[in-house]
Amino acid sequence: MQFAKHAANAGAPLRPVIASVMMKLADLFARRPMNDANHDVNAGSGNRAGQSADSRVLEVARSDMVERQLRKRDIRSPRVLEAMNSVPRHLFVPPEHISDAYADTPLPIGVGQTISQPFMVAAMADALLLEGSEKVLEIGAGSGYQAAVLSLLAHEVIAIESQPSLAEAARARLAHLGYNNVRVETADGSQGWLPDAPYDAILVTAAAPYVPPPLLGQLAEGGRLVIPVGPAKHQELLRIIKREGRTTRESLFACRFVPLLGRFGWPSSGSPQEPSRG
Repeated sequence: MQFAKHAANAGAPLRPVIASVMMKLADLFARRPMNDANHDVNAGSGNRAGQSADSRVLEVARSDMVERQLRKRDIRSPRVLEAMNSVPRHLFVPPEHISDAYADTPLPIGVGQTISQPFMVAAMADALLLEGSEKVLEIGAGSGYQAAVLSLLAHEVIAIESQPSLAEAARARLAHLGYNNVRVETADGSQGWLPDAPYDAILVTAAAPYVPPPLLGQLAEGGRLVIPVGPAKHQELLRIIKREGRTTRESLFACRFVPLLGRFGWPSSGSPQEPSRG
């Protein structure tokens, strides 16, 4: 489980309505594999008016998430808030977790990984200081949700995922939803992705015992690296900026993520912890 030093806002007034809508969606999604769950909620047969109403409730739930979980916890960037309000998080979670799609919590996505808490997704995107022209490397694609958010904030996103099944599903989902400036590669993310280096920004959604040297080497001049670093059960989210070949580090807040596995991360038999990925 990931955590940050911020108070939670549950959004209780909307929960009964959202739960009702999500149960309907769960019935619709339950007969489909997750790869096919990324369709328009208004598609298919049935009561079009009812589906339209459900879509509106989802939009309200997403807006409520942005207001209660993000804006009230000091996420101020208009671009980040708009991106978080645009990406349909319910299309990035498995059917059995749709009722909690806009809850203030990470959710399982399979292979021992999760889609991150909305606040963490927004906070990490905000920390990258993106203006729209950047090439971004994301380590730990997961379901593709963080990459989708980044795609609305940057020019190009290359997302690396070490689990082939998650990479394949994320690749198909992002393409189906039209996030055409995102590419998903399967590789050891602790080594970065040299073919497209250097990067204006690098985001790591798994905890490293130390900052992997290849990531610093692949960071462009003026580039920003945001990464959780520390022991298995407790890390600090760092922002590292590269200027004139040197780097400066800033600790943003405490957090907790799944271990970054690979050559410059934790060994595959390293200390376990609660999963928390983008």
